[in-house]
Amino acid sequence: MPRRPAAPRKLAADELFQYAVKSLAARAQSAAELRVKLAPRAMLESDPEAVLDRLKQYGYLNDDRFAENFVSARRDTDGLGPMRVLRDLRQRRVAPKLAEKAVQSAYRDVKETELIERFLRRKFRNQDRETLFQSDKDLAAAYNRLRRAGFASGPSVLVLKRFAKNPELLDAIEEVEGEDPE
Repeated sequence: MPRRPAAPRKLAADELFQYAVKSLAARAQSAAELRVKLAPRAMLESDPEAVLDRLKQYGYLNDDRFAENFVSARRDTDGLGPMRVLRDLRQRRVAPKLAEKAVQSAYRDVKETELIERFLRRKFRNQDRETLFQSDKDLAAAYNRLRRAGFASGPSVLVLKRFAKNPELLDAIEEVEGEDPE
């Protein structure tokens, strides 16, 4: 029978604070993420909140700054679309209103079609533009990849039409996406 891992050692408030600082130094986290991480290690139930308050006072923990930095990094470095970044922020336990505000602010002046073009050029950089999406299978795969990356259907189809050998294949996607669900 496999052994279960031992429960984490319980930490006093000062040790818990040091643990939290080391955790933040290793990777930026939201307050809710850190709260979940600290709770099983806290000796007292009230210690995680006290540690979080102290971290906020020192400026080590700020969900607004975290959300802004996270969104701009995912947009600029990874080239992801707004829907994917919003989903990732929610997975990182950022408050929904704060996440939406950060995403809207970061993507306000960004043209989604330009982001999509950069994304496609980066992901398919080893392929010739003329032979990029010759078959409907390649086109569907690229479309699905763009949707997973957080781009809206309309701009994705628009950009793919520019790269496709047979842009008519995308008309079916536009029609299906444009239908009202009943």
